[in-house]
Amino acid sequence: MGHEFEVRKEIELAATPEEVWQAIATGPGIDSWFMGRSEVEPRRGGSTRLTVGGATEEATVTSWEPPGRFAYRTGQGQDGAFMAFEWLVEGRDRGSTVLRMVHEGFLEGDWESEYEAMKSGWDMYLHTLAAYLTHFPGRTGTPVSALRVGAAEPERAWAVLTGALGLPATAAVGERASIAPEGFAPVEGVLDYADPFSCLGVRTDQGLYRFVHSGPRRGNAVFLAHHVYSSPGESGDAGELEGAWQGWLERLFPAETQGL
Repeated sequence: MGHEFEVRKEIELAATPEEVWQAIATGPGIDSWFMGRSEVEPRRGGSTRLTVGGATEEATVTSWEPPGRFAYRTGQGQDGAFMAFEWLVEGRDRGSTVLRMVHEGFLEGDWESEYEAMKSGWDMYLHTLAAYLTHFPGRTGTPVSALRVGAAEPERAWAVLTGALGLPATAAVGERASIAPEGFAPVEGVLDYADPFSCLGVRTDQGLYRFVHSGPRRGNAVFLAHHVYSSPGESGDAGELEGAWQGWLERLFPAETQGL
């Protein structure tokens, strides 16, 4: 049986409303902190497209009021499922901005698991948005992703990931970490996000690196959602980086030990 849902989030950002609008309502801006690759047709009635893992989801822009309100909604499937998003941007004193988001819709199947994943996922991505606007303002990020399905149970995956990044299993925000996919020089960073057994994030001078565990009900997958802000000459193109990180994941979680 399906179920209606609603997720509401609010965050204060160290950026102007115009800077926040650029980050949430343009393709290059969204690519700099959110999953996959996005396109936005900047008008009411225009289209948005989000491509993740080769699949593209389209939506229709239902409100376009820069820099204050941006909303869009997907079509409704035969099972009644749909997604709708609303972003409200409000300027505050001293150049800061409050961003409010409403994500609502209708989920089919294992909707409870999907709902919990969305809530925690938005916490991570909004934190990433804040980090992007604070540490990499005006720069366009290259999204880099990799996926290992059936990697390991949450506790085991957390131990493997923290160990690979040079962190203790009890790592706390602020601790030093090392990013080193094969074929690229190691990069030092700092742990800037930690939700034990679910997600950890590292910030370096070059980018924001996110390591996410899906949970047992969603396949014990480990998903990498990185954003690299250095030039291609310094970090390699997205294809090379994705290949390097996919290999890194597969070495950490080899097929014969997945699920252990």
